[in-house]
Amino acid sequence: MKKTGEQKVTAQNADTENMETQNMETQNIKTQNMKTQATGTNNRNFRQISTQKLTQIVDPLLAWFDRNARILPWRENPLPYNVWVSEIMLQQTRVEAVKPFFARFTEALPDVQALAQCPEDRLLKLWEGLGYYNRVRNMQKAARVVVEQYGGRIPDRYEELIKLPGIGSYTAGAVASIAYGRAVPAVDGNVLRVISRISGYDGDIMKQSVRREFEKSLQEIMPEESQQPYGRAPGCRNHPGAFNQALMELGATVCVPNGMPDCGSCPVSMFCSAKEQGCQMELPVKASKKERRVEKKTVFVIRDSGHAAVRKRPSGGLLAGLYELPNVEGHLSSEEALEQVKRYGFTPLRIWPLAPAKHIFSHVEWQMTGYMAEVGDWGERSRADMGDILFVDPERTEREYPIPAAFAAYASYLSIRLGQDRYTED
Repeated sequence: MKKTGEQKVTAQNADTENMETQNMETQNIKTQNMKTQATGTNNRNFRQISTQKLTQIVDPLLAWFDRNARILPWRENPLPYNVWVSEIMLQQTRVEAVKPFFARFTEALPDVQALAQCPEDRLLKLWEGLGYYNRVRNMQKAARVVVEQYGGRIPDRYEELIKLPGIGSYTAGAVASIAYGRAVPAVDGNVLRVISRISGYDGDIMKQSVRREFEKSLQEIMPEESQQPYGRAPGCRNHPGAFNQALMELGATVCVPNGMPDCGSCPVSMFCSAKEQGCQMELPVKASKKERRVEKKTVFVIRDSGHAAVRKRPSGGLLAGLYELPNVEGHLSSEEALEQVKRYGFTPLRIWPLAPAKHIFSHVEWQMTGYMAEVGDWGERSRADMGDILFVDPERTEREYPIPAAFAAYASYLSIRLGQDRYTED
């Protein structure tokens, strides 16, 4: 671990340094005042990340994590595959929500080879409810590369991991450090928040340049490489994977987002600039996100005596390759909805409106209205007549067809449960 040595200065030099420091602080205040006008944050002294300050947090943080680490399935058995799957699932998803998905996924696809060979519909069904389906598609692409180029063994070097589809700097750092003991940082949103508050850093953490600066600073204080994966056995307390997970754990359980951090429970609060200045809620600084685009849709729940209508979405774009309930752009009136059901080629016996629903994606918001349509028996119609619509048993749909959570409100009218709801007791 690198340490900064103390330097002795003469009284004259000290006076000079004090004057320079005062001048620099005055300039920093002026700079921050300009930043305040642009960002609306309170006037605080702008700070760069101090490696010397960060060095102080390592030992107390590791000791705290050793006592307080949550028991998680991927931690208890930190095989490279398990770490990789868990880290991809945990992106944009809470730990408690991920646990049952991780258990089912790794039981169905226990290794890289199984993932590489899995049929797409089954793969997407296993992922149903987690969202961000390109994540699992990229996982399969990466698994195939690992099988073809690495003999089925996930690479142990950051530089090789980051070349795989869907693996960025954070995931590469997590797998390399936790599963292989490599001394590389893993900087996610939790880590960005923790380090921003400890260092008093008020740059925009959404910028890649800022993330790289955090990674560079953390690289300087990483524990030495280990020859074994992270685990709870003796000798793992000062493991690089333990340090990365300790920062993440602190951000997830103590130095939380969207609320006041629990500074009284924080093992490194005595080193925290944000606590010292009373600006915990102002850090980290994030640039405002673009406003979500709103799309209006009309969703149709079409059924006959025992079947429900679904169709497969296009192979590109949002929710590519998943199944959906038939829908059209815009909000249709009852008369327009009736005509649309006829355009699908059905003979509607009865149609009535359903409650509106909303689903929010990262960049778009669907505002939906719906109609239930009971139609005549389709048994004598040819597949060509039905176009891209499939009529299937709802139980089979629930079991085999991956349908995104965006349609959950309307799928429930067919007693089709999606994602984790399929495994929840009534």
